[in-house]
Formats: sequence, C-alpha cells, structure tokens
Amino acid sequence: MEFAPSEILKPFVQKYIVVNITDTIENEIFYPSGFIDLVIRSSGYAATSINGTFKSTPEMELLGHLTLPTTVSAWKGTEILIARLYPYSCSLFFKNPISDFTNSATNIFLVNSKEAKELYDKIGSCQSLLKKINLLECYLIGKLRESERTYASVVNVSRICNYITNNIEAFSTKKISDEIGVSERYIQKQFQERVGLQPVSLHASHRFIKSLNQIISTQSSLTSIAYDCGYYDQAHFVKEFKRFTGIAPLQARKSLTKNDEENRKAVNVGL
Repeated sequence: MEFAPSEILKPFVQKYIVVNITDTIENEIFYPSGFIDLVIRSSGYAATSINGTFKSTPEMELLGHLTLPTTVSAWKGTEILIARLYPYSCSLFFKNPISDFTNSATNIFLVNSKEAKELYDKIGSCQSLLKKINLLECYLIGKLRESERTYASVVNVSRICNYITNNIEAFSTKKISDEIGVSERYIQKQFQERVGLQPVSLHASHRFIKSLNQIISTQSSLTSIAYDCGYYDQAHFVKEFKRFTGIAPLQARKSLTKNDEENRKAVNVGL
C-alpha cells in the first residue's frame, strides 16, 4: 500500500509505503531505489547484507543510497512502514553527515535516541495504519521546521537532482553547471553535504533504475536497453548492472518476472 505525504512534505517525501511480507524471503537481491528510506519495522524480523556485511535490521533505520550489491531476508508476517525521502532531503531531517548513511542501514535509535524511541513507541501502540502514518508525518514536519537554515540550499540541490534524473542518458557536470547557473565546485560540495553521493554516482544509480524497469517490463534485448539508457554498449551495461546487484541483467529478468508484485515490492522493485 502507498500513501501520499501532506502538502508541506511533498517536496521532500515522495510517498509512504507499507510492505507486508507474506512469504519468507532469504538472501534476495535488494535493488537500489534512488531514494533514501526511513524504515520502521513494527513486527517480524529482517536483515540485510550490503557488500557482504550482514546486519539484522533495527526496529527503526535509515537506509541510505545503495551503490553496492545488497541482499535482504525477512520473515513471513513482517510489517514495514517506509517514508521514502528524495535523495536531496535527508539533511532536513537528520543532522549527521549524509555520506554516513550511504551503503548503510543505520539504527536511528543511535542517531536520535530519545525522539526516535518516542516515535517508535507511539507508532507501536497504534492499531490504525493511518494514525501510524500521521504520527510519522508529525515527526517529519517537526524536523523540517527545525531546519529552516538549510532549506534554501536543499531546494538548490533538488533542482540539480531533478535535472540529472530527467536527463539520464547523458551526464556532464559542466553542462549541469551551465544549465542550472551554479559552479561545478558548488555542485560537488552540496552533493557531498546534502545527497551523500557525487552527481556522477546519482546519475549512474538512476540510469541503472531505468534499465531495471526495462528489464522487468519489456523483452527488449540487452543491447537495445543499453543504448536506450545511455550506456556505451551491452558490455558496459552488464558491468554496471553487476556493480549494483552482483548478478547479470538476464538473471534479474528471470528472477523478477516469475515473482508477484508483493514479492517485487519486498525487494524494492517497482516502488
């Protein structure tokens, strides 16, 4: 299930997602989304392995940008509430260096112990899903109001991120600089502080996501997908795909097309 954020949060939160694990999954490939996820697990058990490092997921975590092969396991009956944050908005809600969260599942209780624990306890005492989302919204709005000093720079970075995601076939920091009207040095500095990835890495992530959607929804050849998504050739596409997932594109197609929509949501595909 998916829910839209309130108007004040729409520029920074893409949506809320509720995932219910109906069948246990073990060591499934977890595909990058291009977003940062605030994840609240209200029941069950889940674990991730990022680039070979296994970690049981805490009750409340921040899953940063993923650029390395990742797998996920989750018990049947696990319920997860996700606030999906745009790649530039994390610094409005969390004061840590955003790069700390990249390729990491961070326990929010260690980042903001008191407020996070209070939020988790309130959500855990609610039976109504809408009330749980409302509590999460109130928490995020409160953090947003505390971040007025960083608002303007985040808006500037959002313009750059949107430009990158809307021009996925080609990448040039200089071209972005000319189009947006800011220096290349400014772009690099703001991305380090606000996104946790360099622009070229964000571009690569969204190019991968576009190719993954074609892998799932079409029977196009790898060569056709490669050129459509801006890769040099099929070999370049396969190499980049493996860098993100650890498997080849045709392996992903075979695995994902045989699974139903709920299973694909559990492994972060199609969200």
